Amino acid sequence: MPKVSTSGSSTMIHSLFLVSSAGHIFLEKHWKCVISRSVCDYLFEAQGKASTPENVPPVIATPHHYLISVYRDRIFFVAVIQTEVPPLFVIEFLHRVAETFQDYFGECSEASIKDNVVIVYELLEEMLDNGFPLATESNILKEMIKPPTILRSVVNTITGSRELGKQGVFVWVMSLGSSCSMCLPVLQQLLFFAGSSNVGEMLPTGQLSNIPWRRAGVKYTNNEAYFDVVEEIDAILDKSGNIVFAEIQGVIDACVKLSGMPDLTLSFVNPRLLDDVSFHPCVRFKRWEAERVLSFIPPDGNFQLMSYHVNAQNLVAIPVYVKQNISFFETGSSGRLDITVGPKQTMGKTVEDVVVTVQMPKVLLNANLTPSQGTYTYDPVTKVLVWDIGKLNQQKVPNLKGSLSLQSGAPRPEENPSLNIDLKIQQLAISGLKVNRLNMFGEKYKPFKGVKYVTKAGKFQVRT
Repeated sequence: MPKVSTSGSSTMIHSLFLVSSAGHIFLEKHWKCVISRSVCDYLFEAQGKASTPENVPPVIATPHHYLISVYRDRIFFVAVIQTEVPPLFVIEFLHRVAETFQDYFGECSEASIKDNVVIVYELLEEMLDNGFPLATESNILKEMIKPPTILRSVVNTITGSRELGKQGVFVWVMSLGSSCSMCLPVLQQLLFFAGSSNVGEMLPTGQLSNIPWRRAGVKYTNNEAYFDVVEEIDAILDKSGNIVFAEIQGVIDACVKLSGMPDLTLSFVNPRLLDDVSFHPCVRFKRWEAERVLSFIPPDGNFQLMSYHVNAQNLVAIPVYVKQNISFFETGSSGRLDITVGPKQTMGKTVEDVVVTVQMPKVLLNANLTPSQGTYTYDPVTKVLVWDIGKLNQQKVPNLKGSLSLQSGAPRPEENPSLNIDLKIQQLAISGLKVNRLNMFGEKYKPFKGVKYVTKAGKFQVRT
């Protein structure tokens, strides 16, 4: 167990490191005391032992600290803790950080974070107070920290921080000399932004109310509310196609642009099939417990309303079937591959974006295959075979077959590789979850409402 420090007990998260999947620390933020980057060596060690970055343990105990991390968009968000805290609390906060960057910059990538590093540090200052989560709602943050614009991004890039202000921009413009073709209005805008801060001058109205996730005085010309029910199937099928493991992980993402202070009620046709539900703070939990109805005053804009699991295997419909035969001959240096993928339980919907990925044995030199649909690639360096099928046709199921060439004299592979399946089905929630109706109270206008369903493959594996 780590030796717990009592000197920093008043701080929950002491440091935050952002690490690329290649092992490069490109941003760090500390509260109260600076912790050396060398603490991330324990993460790199765990990363070296894991088969994929997603399999790195989320909690790593070191002699003096705990490292709690999440992997999002090819970035490790690593929090350094000196005292024992609920790990899920920290993990949820790190996900909120990633989602805030996504909301502010359009993507959560190393490049976008570096391009907006000034705003990133300002956001972290507001999201953590002395190491404790404070403001994590995007509505509140946008009132305190202005989202980036093209001009503000240019100024932040030029000056490196807002403290350099007008003088930094003026020196930069003067350095361009007579070759500068920048028009006067643009220069005036740059000087204006340089003299202003990304930080708002007033306390957000939501911080003073009992509905901190929603700002006051919201007005829209077109009042709209959209809900996306997105489900991912995690499944393992054996060689015969029998289910070894199956579950569904689902989320309901919302985009609500409604004026005033609307009070919404969302009901489902079959809510009892949902397990292990998790809600946005706006949801009234007692109402859900009593009636299985979502009652809430929504944040303004994009947010995740809820997440859920469907664990009962008899409720998990597998949307495709896979027939496969991968064999390596006892004599000679060759083998055969034959894979067929077809639609199964899709409720009449089309299965699209189907991709089969196979991590082949190291002794495989080449694959000479013929696809009846789509295209395939084989990388002799990484030994990864990718068959991009596209849409599945009910009448003519796609097939990939051909010969495999192995290293001469190499022993026959002891185990056959597994198949990883990616797919997408539009307008279908594979669990059978269906929204019944959405009602609005507290406002007199009639909003436009829409619901979209999407099913995707999560970790979908077929053993051979």
